[in-house]
Amino acid sequence: MKNRSLISINDYSKEEYIKILDLAAEFEKNPDQDILKGKVIATLFFEPSTRTRLSFESAINRLGGRIIGFTDATSSSVSKGESLNDTIRTVANYSDLIVMRHPLEGSARHASEVSSVPIINAGDGANQHPTQTLLDLYSIRKTQGTLDNLNLFLVGDLKYGRTVHSLLMAMSHFNTTFNFISPVELQMPNEYKIYLDNLGLKYYEHLDFTDIISRADIVYMTRVQKERFSDPIEYEKTKNTYVLKNTMLQNTKPNMKILHPLPRVNEISVDVDENEKAYYFTQALNGVYTRQAILASILGLQ
Repeated sequence: MKNRSLISINDYSKEEYIKILDLAAEFEKNPDQDILKGKVIATLFFEPSTRTRLSFESAINRLGGRIIGFTDATSSSVSKGESLNDTIRTVANYSDLIVMRHPLEGSARHASEVSSVPIINAGDGANQHPTQTLLDLYSIRKTQGTLDNLNLFLVGDLKYGRTVHSLLMAMSHFNTTFNFISPVELQMPNEYKIYLDNLGLKYYEHLDFTDIISRADIVYMTRVQKERFSDPIEYEKTKNTYVLKNTMLQNTKPNMKILHPLPRVNEISVDVDENEKAYYFTQALNGVYTRQAILASILGLQ
């Protein structure tokens, strides 16, 4: 993994996932170290972010590294018309590694092709979000004791949700049974269903999950993303389709956990937060340890 960019979850093998997760567990035991001392990490966020950006910055700070970058493209030369190509080539001169979020699909891959330092994709449009996927895998393994043979429910925006696309690709290595719960307008794209068909993995599509939630090991909720809709009427039609309430959890499996990449809008009621099956805030914390593991691996420090 040393000096290799992480653009798609498919850039790493199943064995490399496991190495990252094992290393993240070690960082959870001891998150404050100085292994990034003398390293400069650039964080380029062309799109808003809270958890991804701050967990990366927390990971870097806890490991003794330094951070440069921007949180708003309007404060950079992009606002003057500078191309992504020129921005990346320039920033690569100032840093040892670049973490980038960008609204255009394929932007991170392009950045990795022109950069002289490794690129970590922190989300490119509706395409991929591989570091979120690795922290999701860490959260699933930590709560279930395994990644194998689980019944995974993916709920909400499956069309534009880059987190569910990446998670599906990763969990396909572990004989997962997938349940896709979404309105027709936001169903999982066919390319991902064909991918599972070719692997011989089971998946089921549902318009509701109230009567089947008892089968789930992991319920992965997502918000309907207003920023991905060009038509505000379509967004208003679908935004409140699924709301997970505490009463729905009464007959679920003892091991079942609720994950969400956050931010939450109203798809999980606040009365779920105190339920022991709610795991999304700890999931966000797991992002620090997982991103420490990713940074250390790519920079060859572990």
